[in-house]
Amino acid sequence: MSEELKEKANEVKTISIELIKKLKELSGVGLTDAKNALVEAKGDFDKALEAMRKKGMTKAEKRGDRETREGIIETYVHDGRLGAIIEVNCETSFVAKTEEFKDLAHKLAMQVASMNPIYVSMESIPEDELKAKKKEFEANFKGPENMKDQIIDGQIKKAFGDKVLMEQPYILDDSMTVAQFIKNAVAKTGENITVSQFKRLEVGVTE
Repeated sequence: MSEELKEKANEVKTISIELIKKLKELSGVGLTDAKNALVEAKGDFDKALEAMRKKGMTKAEKRGDRETREGIIETYVHDGRLGAIIEVNCETSFVAKTEEFKDLAHKLAMQVASMNPIYVSMESIPEDELKAKKKEFEANFKGPENMKDQIIDGQIKKAFGDKVLMEQPYILDDSMTVAQFIKNAVAKTGENITVSQFKRLEVGVTE
C-alpha cells in the first residue's frame, strides 16, 4: 500500500461514524459522500459542510421556499450612537429560541449597523428603480448583442450589491456573502431562515 493510501486510510479511521451520520443528516447525501467530504476536509465538519454547500449538495438549497412564520426581533447598538433592529425568521419557535439562532440574528444586526444596506434582497428593490437602472445600462451598452441580457443583469447586480443585505460581503468573513452565511445556518438548523425587515439608526442622521 502506498503512503498516500495509508494516510487516507488513517484519516478515515479518525473520523467517527457519528460525525459522518451528522453530516449525512444535515446535507441529505449518502454515507459515502458524507464520509468522502469529511476525509477531504481532514475531519473538519464545518469545512466539509461548506464544501458540500458550494457543490449544491446540501438540503439547504431545497428549503428556500418553506414558510418562516416564527423568529425573533434582534438589536445591536454600538457606543450608544449607532444601532440596528432586525427581524429574522425561521420555521419553528423551537429553533427561534436557540442560542445559535439568537447569535445569528445578532450578527445580522451587526451587519446592518456596519454596512448600512437599504434592501433585504434583489427581489425587494422597487421595480421602477430596477427598470431605470436597466434602461441606463441598455443605453450605454457596447458589448456583444448575444450576451446583452446576461451582461446587463450582472451590471445591475453589481450596481445594487452594496445596498442589498444578501449580496453584501459578510463582515466577519468576507469570503462569503450574507446570503451564503445564512445558508450555512440553514444547513445546520434544518430550517429555512429569512430576513423580513430591518432598520438602521444613527444619532444625528435622518432619512
